[in-house]
Amino acid sequence: MDKLERMNYLIKEIEKHNINYYVYDNPTISDYEYDKLYYELVDLEKELNLTLPNSPTNRVGDTVLDKFKKHKHEVRLFSLSKVRSFEDLDKWTKDMREFLQDANFSLEYKFDGLNLVIEYNNGEFVSATTRGNGLIGEDVSLQVKTIKSVPLKINFKGRLIVQGEGMMTQKAFKKYNETAEEPLKNPRNGVAGAIRNLDPKVTAKRNLDFFCYSILLCEGKTFESQEEIINFLKENNFKTGNYFKILSSIDELKNEIQKVDKEKSNLDVMIDGMVIKVNQVNIRDEIGYTNKFPKWAMAYKFEAEEITTILNDVIWQVGRSGKVTPIAILEPVELAGATVKRATLNNYDDIKKKKVSIGSRIFIRRSNEVIPEVLGLAEKYDDSKEIEPPSFCPCCSSLLVQKGPLLYCENSDNCKEQVVDKIVHFASRDAFNIEGLSEKTIELFFDNFNLRKFSDLFKYTSEDFMKLEKFKEKKSSNLEKAINNSKKIEFNRFLYALGISEVGIKTAKDIAKTFESLDELKNASIESINSINDIGEIIANNIFEYFKNDDNNKEIENLFELGVEIIYPNTNKKGDKFSGKKFVLTGTLTKYTRNQASEIIESLGGETSSSVSKNIDYVLAGENAGSKLDKARSLNIKIISEQEFEDMIN
Repeated sequence: MDKLERMNYLIKEIEKHNINYYVYDNPTISDYEYDKLYYELVDLEKELNLTLPNSPTNRVGDTVLDKFKKHKHEVRLFSLSKVRSFEDLDKWTKDMREFLQDANFSLEYKFDGLNLVIEYNNGEFVSATTRGNGLIGEDVSLQVKTIKSVPLKINFKGRLIVQGEGMMTQKAFKKYNETAEEPLKNPRNGVAGAIRNLDPKVTAKRNLDFFCYSILLCEGKTFESQEEIINFLKENNFKTGNYFKILSSIDELKNEIQKVDKEKSNLDVMIDGMVIKVNQVNIRDEIGYTNKFPKWAMAYKFEAEEITTILNDVIWQVGRSGKVTPIAILEPVELAGATVKRATLNNYDDIKKKKVSIGSRIFIRRSNEVIPEVLGLAEKYDDSKEIEPPSFCPCCSSLLVQKGPLLYCENSDNCKEQVVDKIVHFASRDAFNIEGLSEKTIELFFDNFNLRKFSDLFKYTSEDFMKLEKFKEKKSSNLEKAINNSKKIEFNRFLYALGISEVGIKTAKDIAKTFESLDELKNASIESINSINDIGEIIANNIFEYFKNDDNNKEIENLFELGVEIIYPNTNKKGDKFSGKKFVLTGTLTKYTRNQASEIIESLGGETSSSVSKNIDYVLAGENAGSKLDKARSLNIKIISEQEFEDMIN
């Protein structure tokens, strides 16, 4: 295929995907894959110095749908040009300084939703329109009126036209999908489908938001900067997002963009990049526009977190609770800096809801280091095969039991995957912390020593270990020593080690602070457990039921008989120097591990938290401390070094 043929092919492919996305609200490729096609076309057009009349690079935005009343925009709308590297961004900032030597730049989120234009007159809502093709959009006033964050009355009494993004927050997306017959693939598709639905009641059900970032027309008022525009929008009760900065150098821009990129998965809104604008408004007209983009604004897009690939197979795995869950085996694909081969599917109901099948093309998403998840179906093919749930345990072949949407293997004492997972958890760093007891070693113990319960670990000696291949005297002796050293254990770590459903490290700590002994916890009511902060009814019931089980209590007694001893907080307490004080630990500590520092703080009556808020008293900052340190500074929280921490405890 020659280059001109390739251009024509790309134009047809992009148009097909535009129709799928904008007309049918049913995308079959990810944004990343779409951008690859689009920028390949852009590069070919530059190389050949040729733009075909039907090229998508000629137009702005979406397809205008026939089912809605058309609305001609009074002010033409533009798309944003995108840079693909910090080198390109540096070049752009230098170009801007050719127009204004002391230009500085605003930095804002690039929201990943549906572009909307809203008009007001005399302080009253008049209309709302989609961007459409930049000249004509669709009148979606009734739909947009259902968005609670769109003000129907504003303080400004002149005529005002604003631009922003209709959004579905992660919280609203998850809540909607909990009861939806057909779950949404992602929040972006959720908002597009809601706004483009003829029934405003459907829009209202999705609990959308609107974030405003631009003023297209403001009668009788001018603005000197983007900062002034954002402040005006806030004064008139528009949401603008929780991020806005004015920066002057490429290094500052680069650092901030990288920081947001790392933290974006914690946001309640989807963003796919950052928008950089020349802050000074008076120079923008001189800088000018192309037929598609303002030259004074630029978007920096983050690396893709979402992509499509082929679902090659589904395997079923058994966890330590006996729950049997499906794992998607994928055609390997590069995503967010890693080669992805597997992704999570929650249960068989999840498979049916998402309509995925073996051999189909599916959407997957990966955020930071989180295991990728399957979002839903992109395309089904003639040879795609339906996924069938198993009837028998994939590990021990026991008949599976269904509880609600979940499948369970109840052979808890003899199912190898269950037993190994339980004991891996029991021996882990935050539990009994048995150094040298790896998953492979636990599997050897299961096969050779009939290891089935936690207490079995404390029955073995170095002589037993030496019977195993590759276990020499020193290795065997060290393991025996590590097991014996683990017998004295703090109350919270003991609780965490038991593997009670939903009881994580923090919950175990909260319980250990509330109840003075294991006996007190075992005799506690559900209500008293539920009264602990951040423990809900489900977790309280899990704890209550665990200690009402005779087998569990017998196993705990076995542990005590074999020398396990719980150290309770009051016996480990060294004083109340930090009583009522809350600490956050951030960065790399060199004198202590984080666990050691946390234990010191708690032994002196203090508390630790994972997040910075105005309720925090101290932030203990190690090397390479990041966003938590910045937030602490913005809230004027006292920041201490390791040396200062040592001075305090001594």
